[in-house]
Formats: sequence, C-alpha cells, structure tokens
Amino acid sequence: MKMSGRKIFVVVVVIVLASAALFAKWILHDGLSARTTPSWLETVLARNARGLSLPKGAREAKNAVADSAEVQRDARLHFADHCAVCHGNDGSGDTMMGRGMYPKPPDLRAEHTQKLSDGELFWIIENGVRFTGMPAFGGGEHAKPEDSWKLVRLIRYLPQLTAEERMEMERYNPKGPEDREEEQQEDEFLKGVAPQPKSGMEHHHH
Repeated sequence: MKMSGRKIFVVVVVIVLASAALFAKWILHDGLSARTTPSWLETVLARNARGLSLPKGAREAKNAVADSAEVQRDARLHFADHCAVCHGNDGSGDTMMGRGMYPKPPDLRAEHTQKLSDGELFWIIENGVRFTGMPAFGGGEHAKPEDSWKLVRLIRYLPQLTAEERMEMERYNPKGPEDREEEQQEDEFLKGVAPQPKSGMEHHHH
C-alpha cells in the first residue's frame, strides 16, 4: 500500500516535531554542559561528520615513515608531550582534560579509530576536526609531516602498549609547578641535599 504525498509529508512533520521536542527537553534538563555523556545519536552524528570532513584523497595516502623501534619511541615521547593531556598516554582519552571536553576524545585503541586508514589518521592529526577539541598540528613553523606519520604508527601500536613504555611516557608529560618542585626535591634528596622549608612556612622568632 503506497502512501500519498500528503501522508508522507505529515509523517515527516511529526518526526521532525517529535525530534525537536526531545531535543528541547534534553536542553532544558541538561543544558549544554560539556560534562554530559553524548547520546548514541550524537555519537553517530559526530562520527559521520568526521567521515564527511575527510577529503576523498586522504584515505589512499600511504605512510611515508617506515615502522621501527626508534620511530615508535620518538612517537611515544612526542605523543606524551603534545597529545597525552587529552588522550592519555595509553590513548584511552580518560584524562582530566578529556573528561571535561564535549565530545570526549575517542579511545584511539578502539575499532572506530583503528579502522581508519593511515591516510585518514594523518589528515586528522595535520588538520584537526572542527567543532571538537582536536587541533590541527600541521602547518606550524616547527611542524614536520614525518612527526604526524610517526604518530600514526604509534596509534596502530597503542593496543599493545606495555606498562614500561607508558611509564617512560609519563616522564615526558607536561609538568606543572608542583610536579617540577616535587621532582626537584627528589633529585636533591638523592644527592643528599637537606630539604628546604616551603615558602611561607618559615617561623620567625623575635
């Protein structure tokens, strides 16, 4: 039984209005907080939008850097310094910064990332993704395409990352003032230097 044009129009209008009502209810209930977990629909739309943002030629591009232990280590240290603040050293995205973003950083070890081609991963690293927290790392004064190709090699390896490799990466994560002070105190302790009182904690006797 075929539906008339008018019936189809009515069905479409009903679906649109229902969707708008659900969206309005969601906004009124949760607002636009970045803490909210994306719904399945938002996740699907975000992944499709990412796919549409990639140019046709990106998928066919081949990795210009051959894999090796040296390449993997260079990529790990680069990732630890530039990417881990959002993605985590293990690529899970489970970080303080990542949990506060919307949409959340993807788990780079998961299938939906791993099934992307090397060329697509390279393009995302170089150009970023609009309307997300993923910046473009290519095109800068000191940016080299080889570094992005190395990161693609690392992304492929992340599911097999060892505990020792992750611990090495932690030493290259960006450090805040408290972390630097703690490291300095550890170094001084190992050298036999007496610990100094913290600023503002000295007692003055009159």
